[in-house]
Formats: sequence, structure tokens, C-alpha cells
Amino acid sequence: MIRNLFYIYNYSKLSKTMASIFTKIINGEIPCYKVAETDEFLAFLDINPNAKGHTLCIPKKEVDKIFDLDETSYNGLMSFSRRVALAIEKAIPCKRIGLTVIGLEVPHAHVHLIPLHTMEDARFIKKEKLTSEELQQVANAIKAEL
Repeated sequence: MIRNLFYIYNYSKLSKTMASIFTKIINGEIPCYKVAETDEFLAFLDINPNAKGHTLCIPKKEVDKIFDLDETSYNGLMSFSRRVALAIEKAIPCKRIGLTVIGLEVPHAHVHLIPLHTMEDARFIKKEKLTSEELQQVANAIKAEL
């Protein structure tokens, strides 16, 4: 039991000092299917999407929880996400764009924008499988609408 607590404690300390996977994407260490970018924010396709066009919007500043963002950054992220959502809606046929914030898997504030046809698309259980070529085509289609 103590051994497990030791590992949990050390992992939590490490995860606070190590760059998140999103920071590695921002820094170009990990490739992504980029949709939009400003000096402060980045939008890219989720590579394990709930639906075709599922996009993540993130601040470039590494902050774990969305409500820990300062008010200016939070409002900026929401405005940026809205702009991206409107482009997704034009590029991907759907009933609407769902927005969700969960933040349990990656310790970096982010917004999910998911093209919705049914409530099932909002659940993080059923995933869509897309090839690299399909992901690039989707990213290009969304970019064209910005």
C-alpha cells in the first residue's frame, strides 16, 4: 500500500513538471492535423474522434484545468472555439456542434468540438476510425471555412 502511494505521489509530481502531450503538439514535437492557430490558441483534429470533424481547441499556455485560466485567456479560448465551431459546421454535415470540457486524460485545458447527429456522438465510447488521408481532408475542409 505504501509503495503504491509512493508511486502515485511521484507520478503526480512528475506530471506537474513534464510537458503535456498538447504542449508537445504546440512545440511541433508531435504532429497534428491543424485546423486553426493564433498566437495564443491552437485547434487540431482529435485522432481518436467521436465523430468526423471532432476538434480540440487549446490554449498554448499550459494550464491544467480550464477554470484555472485567467479570465482573458478563458474568454479568448471560448471565442476562438466559437470561430472554429462555425467553420466545422460549414465543412461537416451535422445537426449541430457540441462543446464539452472534461479534462481528465490530458492535464492541459481544452475544449472538444464535436459534430453531432445524435446524442451517441457526444459520448466518449463509440469512436470513429479515420485514415491519415481522411483526417487531412477533414482538416483542410475546416480550414477552408475559416
